[in-house]
Amino acid sequence: MTDEEELTYADAGVDIDASEAATAALVSQVGGNDTTEYAGLIDIGDQYLALATDGVGTKLLVAEALGDYSTVGIDCIAMNVNDLVAAGVTPVAFVDYLAVDEPSETFSEQIGAGLARGAEDAGVALVGGETAVMPEVVSGLDLAGTAAGLATEDEVFPGEAEAGDVLVGFESSGIHSNGLTLAREAATRDGDYTDPYPYDGYDTVGEALLEPTRLYTYLLDDLHEHDVHAAAHVTGGGWTNLSRMGDYRYSILDPFDAQDVFAFVQERGSVSDAEMHRTFNMGTGFVVALPPEEAESLADATDGRVIGSVEEGEGVAVRGLTLD
Repeated sequence: MTDEEELTYADAGVDIDASEAATAALVSQVGGNDTTEYAGLIDIGDQYLALATDGVGTKLLVAEALGDYSTVGIDCIAMNVNDLVAAGVTPVAFVDYLAVDEPSETFSEQIGAGLARGAEDAGVALVGGETAVMPEVVSGLDLAGTAAGLATEDEVFPGEAEAGDVLVGFESSGIHSNGLTLAREAATRDGDYTDPYPYDGYDTVGEALLEPTRLYTYLLDDLHEHDVHAAAHVTGGGWTNLSRMGDYRYSILDPFDAQDVFAFVQERGSVSDAEMHRTFNMGTGFVVALPPEEAESLADATDGRVIGSVEEGEGVAVRGLTLD
């Protein structure tokens, strides 16, 4: 940490509490459908059709600064299909929406290549999309999409953890596609995206920020073979996402190490430990809650590991912090 003023997500322009309140206001007017924390469900007889929608966010501004859009398509796929996985749903198809102020063959080709790679890795079909040219609405570009999936009633996770459950976590690939407004503000506070990255693995700061979101679709078969009560895709809101599994205390004893990019953001932006964990995944991108007798089996069958437990109480306890 430096003597500079501490940077927060709200200071950077994103107030998570206000965002959640606005989302709740919207949902209150369009409710009535069967939904989970991560996907909307439609009963189509012998199974559910599930839908999830999300975008890449301000990570696009890093791509624009570097002139490299080759990986943001992967992010767009991942942010959507990972939400379906958190509901226990198998993603099957994806449709994208690209809005631009003016068309460009160069970035469209790069985005398309990333979407194709992400879809292949996730095992989903790309079923068309839309490119809208709206110079009076969009400055630059915005990329979002919707993933569709299928699941039987037995495959959909109950969505509620239980006291006594064990938490199995899975490593992230870095910042993923959340909290970039804060990360960008920190990265450019006394430098630029093209500055040399002070750790191993990347040449520039921008390259580290553009590391694509990890896909967790590979976990589905193993998750369905175990008695998973609930899952959390650790996105906006960081570690507080675990509370979406129910009103309990989530005690994290052995999280995955945070990648160097988080140390860079924290140091450059003078960001507090609590703010980092409320904003970013800090090394763990996906978490499931299941009975103790199932946890070690799941960890052994995958690249996950036991990271903590579910207890009576409230909040998320991680690395000496308690996050409400």
